[in-house]
Amino acid sequence: MSIGLAVIGAGYWGPNLVRTALATPAFQLKWLCDLKVQRAEALLGPYTTVQPTGSYDAVLGDPDVAAVAIATPAATHFDLVRSALEAGKHVLVEKPLTSSAAEGEKLVALAHRSGLVLMCDHTYCYTPAVQRIRALIRGGEIGDIQFIDSVRINLGLVQPDVDVLWDLAPHDLSILDFVLPEDVHPVAVAAHVSDPIGAGRACLAHLSVWLSSGALAHIHVNWLSPTKIRTTVFGGSRRTIVWDDTNPAGRLAVHDRGVDRLQAVDLQQEQLRQAHIAYRTGDTLIPALPEREPLMSVMAEFGAAIDERRPPLTSGESGLRVLRLLEAASRSADSGGARISLDGGMA
Repeated sequence: MSIGLAVIGAGYWGPNLVRTALATPAFQLKWLCDLKVQRAEALLGPYTTVQPTGSYDAVLGDPDVAAVAIATPAATHFDLVRSALEAGKHVLVEKPLTSSAAEGEKLVALAHRSGLVLMCDHTYCYTPAVQRIRALIRGGEIGDIQFIDSVRINLGLVQPDVDVLWDLAPHDLSILDFVLPEDVHPVAVAAHVSDPIGAGRACLAHLSVWLSSGALAHIHVNWLSPTKIRTTVFGGSRRTIVWDDTNPAGRLAVHDRGVDRLQAVDLQQEQLRQAHIAYRTGDTLIPALPEREPLMSVMAEFGAAIDERRPPLTSGESGLRVLRLLEAASRSADSGGARISLDGGMA
């Protein structure tokens, strides 16, 4: 039986949620809610069974609605998600989960107490490339992670309400949270930011994330670059993954190349005077990836999590972990780039 669904917000991301909800067998889209009801009406068109409305209370009061998908500004997320959970509705919410970790903790706890699914729309985690990266890392194919280097830069759009860290870095931080082995997690961050155009908020940032394994992840986000680059390198002790999201012909490349440290017992006496380093050069594999729209996979996972009464792959807890990283990064930036422990203090 299909799950009754309402989409909240008909602005930038809402139309994508409407389209994919209508194409997902697990759901029956019943409402599209927007404060500008004319915008909802225009999006749906004249030939539809979906009801447009400007009343969130009407949506939450409908017993045929079991779930809501929220695509509104981040500042509105806390009240909208809380109201939906209190009304007994499962919730899918676009990133970030809410505006602060303290609010996020309340929402996660409420969802847990209520036995409801709270899912973050971390869409990149549902791309075939990131799904494969997760499988390669967690399957041990690349060995131990030694470094991660991510670049997400392009020209605009300078946001009116958040800086570049809060706008772009959630993508990379949610991917990091998704692909890391279960026994590896961030322990500290440091952020350096700049506003060279006088926008009143950081327009470019360099974020360092120290991992519990001793590895370092680096994230560069930038609104001011005339060229668009979306590349992440996952360096492992056995292999290295290069993900170029702007190259549809070869988004992933797995390189059997790297640096090995030789043990002293493996060296001849004359070699001991030299660096104990060996360079390894092997083949490069371009994995075949399926063509699948990530947001369709998001919707399918939301429906499956509700039906199976289980946490989704990108749960509220994952959204909360991303929020904690963002808040620590902001504290670091405000402190001139100081290293901030995720326990709350200077590291």
